[in-house]
This record gives sequence, C-alpha cells and structure tokens, in this order.
Amino acid sequence: MPRKAAAALVARAGRIAATLAQLYPAARISLDFQTPWQCLAATILSAQCTDERVNRVTPELFRRIPDAAAMAVAPLERIQQLIVTTGFFRQKAKSLQSAARAIVDRFDGSVPERMDDLVTLPGVGRKTANVILGHVHGQPAMVVDTHVRRLSRRLGLTRNVDPEKIEIDLRRLLLPGEWTNFSMRLILHGRNVCFARAPRCQTCAILPDCPQIGVALARASRASIDE
Repeated sequence: MPRKAAAALVARAGRIAATLAQLYPAARISLDFQTPWQCLAATILSAQCTDERVNRVTPELFRRIPDAAAMAVAPLERIQQLIVTTGFFRQKAKSLQSAARAIVDRFDGSVPERMDDLVTLPGVGRKTANVILGHVHGQPAMVVDTHVRRLSRRLGLTRNVDPEKIEIDLRRLLLPGEWTNFSMRLILHGRNVCFARAPRCQTCAILPDCPQIGVALARASRASIDE
C-alpha cells in the first residue's frame, strides 16, 4: 500500500477507535468470571453459544468444579451434564478437561501468560488466547471473532478473511494499548448496530468513516420512498 494511503488508513482507524470509545466506554468481555481458569473455561464454552447462556451455566459449573485441578479429575459425564445447554457439550467437556490437565501438568496449575503457550492447550485458538491475554493478564491483545472479522472488512480496515491475518492488519493500525478495547468495542458494535444483515447504518456513529456510506444512503433513500 502506498505510504499516503497507509497513513490515511491509520488516521481513519484512529477516528473509528475514538468514536467507538465514546459509544462503548466500558469495553469488557461479557462473560462472567472471577479467576483466570474461569475465564478460559467460559471462553471455551462460548464457542457456537451466546455469552448470556454461558453465564447461566458457569455459576453451577464453577460451584461444583471450581478450578483446573478439579476439572482435571472430574468425571467426564459430570462435566457434560453441567454444560449440556451450551451445545457441542461432549467436545467442549473433552476440551475443558484436556486443557485443565495440560495446565496442571505443564504450567503448575496456572493459566499461561504467553500466546505460544496458550495455543498449545486443547480447545484454545488465537481468539481464546487473546481473550485471556487481554482480559486476564492485561496484555495488548486483538480478539478476532465473527463480529470483528465482519466489521473490519466492512470498514475497509482489512481485505483478509483469515482471522490471524486480520489480527495482524488491525494491530498495525492502532497502538498496542488500544488493541483489547478496540476489538471489544467492535464486537459490541457488531452486536448492537452493524448486523450481518440489515445493519443500522442510518443510526451508526461511525458511518462518516465507513466505505459503505453510499450503500447506507441508498438504503435510507429506498426506505423513505417505501414509507
């Protein structure tokens, strides 16, 4: 990308980040947890499941199986029963127990603080690892979920479709201290405004910095005619 275009993209990303910060000042993961292990377990359970449902399941799960050491030795059937409503419960139960055993055996019972270590845990990819790094260990982390992937492409911040490449592209546009909050705010905006279908462009605060502005104006024009 030419230097001038790259500088303009960085500036636009900065404006988008600033607007999102005004919209969502308290950017925090919506999963409930009290310990690093609980955050990891809840994030594993959130795959193909809403955070709201996970938050209904985890209080009883953590009451009965509070930490990695307990998860490592719990009967698999018991884990499955406790998480059945999160979907894919058999695979998730295996991932929870395998991750717990790895943490106990290889990391002295503590959730690791390095990306390279986190992604060696069963059921943990870069998205989950970035959640742990950003929300547990306080490290700069760019979480790329379905919302971040959709919005970053829609906003013209990346042309890639691979989550890891999108992560790299977004990290280049912002200072490390902004990464975690920016990704969380993109997720919130994707949930509240910039839907996959029928996004609410007319009420979107970042529309002036969105390449889809022409599409949005055309959609608004059609809606007014239909009324």
